[in-house]
Amino acid sequence: MGMKAFFRILQLLSVTLLALLAASLHPSARAQGSFRFGLDDVARIAQERAQSPLVSAADALPAELQSLDYDAYRDIRFRPARALWGDAQLPFETMFFHRGLYQRAPVRVHELTADGARALPYASGDYDFGKNAVQPQGWGDLGHAGLRVHYALNNPQYKDELVVFLGASYFRALGAGQQYGLSARGLAIDTVGGSGEEFPRFTEFWLERPAADAKQITLYALLESARATGAYRFELVPGAQTVTRVHARVFLRPTDRPVATLGIAPLTSMFFFGENQPRAGDFRPEVHDSDGLLVASGDEWLWRPLQNPARPTTNAFAVQQLRGFGLMQRDRAFASYEDVEARYERRPSAWVKPLGDWGPGRIELLQLPTPDETHDNIVAYWVPAQLPAPGVPLAFAYELSWQGDTQQRPPGGWATQSRRGIGYARLDGNERAGQVQFVVDFAGPALAALPPDAAVRAVASADGNGRVLEQLAYFNPAAKSWRMTLRVQRIDPAQPVELRAFLQHDTHTLSETWSNIILPE
Repeated sequence: MGMKAFFRILQLLSVTLLALLAASLHPSARAQGSFRFGLDDVARIAQERAQSPLVSAADALPAELQSLDYDAYRDIRFRPARALWGDAQLPFETMFFHRGLYQRAPVRVHELTADGARALPYASGDYDFGKNAVQPQGWGDLGHAGLRVHYALNNPQYKDELVVFLGASYFRALGAGQQYGLSARGLAIDTVGGSGEEFPRFTEFWLERPAADAKQITLYALLESARATGAYRFELVPGAQTVTRVHARVFLRPTDRPVATLGIAPLTSMFFFGENQPRAGDFRPEVHDSDGLLVASGDEWLWRPLQNPARPTTNAFAVQQLRGFGLMQRDRAFASYEDVEARYERRPSAWVKPLGDWGPGRIELLQLPTPDETHDNIVAYWVPAQLPAPGVPLAFAYELSWQGDTQQRPPGGWATQSRRGIGYARLDGNERAGQVQFVVDFAGPALAALPPDAAVRAVASADGNGRVLEQLAYFNPAAKSWRMTLRVQRIDPAQPVELRAFLQHDTHTLSETWSNIILPE
């Protein structure tokens, strides 16, 4: 064999090996008819990319798009007639969002069928540009900003939006009769405790083509940021309570700036004001997408009413065995909001239920000040006690339920409203100084089973900066429920006070633990 032939064989072997490697890292190159795709495939891509620095996608836009303001950008709409799977009359359809304004980075999307992965490039003809005077023919393949999946959730004749993936790693979904409110994220990095928050983003999606009788839809996503990568599988089951099953593997990149706080299953919401923090001058009694954080740990259920603080506030709740957590919209009455446009009583609660043991860690709650209802100012997530070494997968799975009137509650009793303030009392200015009073209503089967004259008592405690002056529990004949009155003396008004309280009968705990914080003046 001559040297020329020898090098030719080496060249052919090299090409073959590279083709095999590409097939393992990008399954769309596999043979038609035998195509299989799963979380392992996305995880291989994520693990490989975690070994090198992030290569950011170019976010340059045509000049015509760069000049569009908020209203002009919103005037660009996807044409429903061009929806993916729309012509096949499948149970699910998918539409896309146009890049522009705040959504500058491109997202790659593929369709998964039995024959392989098919790229779904940008096509300007898929969009109605409204009143915008643009010439998109020369833009080329811009990619997509995000996607939304549609399903006949409320009416068999019309496919509603079921879930939206748009912006960084944000996504949100709906159950029947609900209206968009809070959002979820794939991952949160250094929301607190670091040198600045990092927002990972979903850079690539793979959508499984649903069967003609499909009751759920599956999609995969690749997550990337400067210090992490991730592989995600989302299984969406629509219904009165739409459930998103999330399976993920996250890889940290080796960098000289280690991650301080890794937030798993992050939820983002808005709390402007409520019954515990009314706002003078607004005709609406309450304005919020969520009114409290609910945490289930071991045998304890904990409820923390949300607040709109004067300055950023972070609280952590240590957990040895997490059973679930969520940002909840418990108050479902229209009269609590009186907003015929926003319809806050229809905003979903989001309940995270771990699949498997997540081990020890903590729930972190970040509350930011907001001047109005247009800004999300509430974040909650799980932080594992230990982080993996760079390149080692952190695997986790959970169910994320988008709940309406029927939602996760403790088995015995729960707080239905928390009000702050002192009514008529014969107290002079000196006696009132530093005193804070809460009136909390509780309901639930354990309480409903008791007669009105039952010996129910409030068990309350404060940290070292507070003294509990009064703790009463009594039957509320108007609401056929039970009420707790809690009066606390602050020692140093410039420091916070942590409170805990629950209802008890004999030696039996009747309710969740009401956990609240009096913020510094």
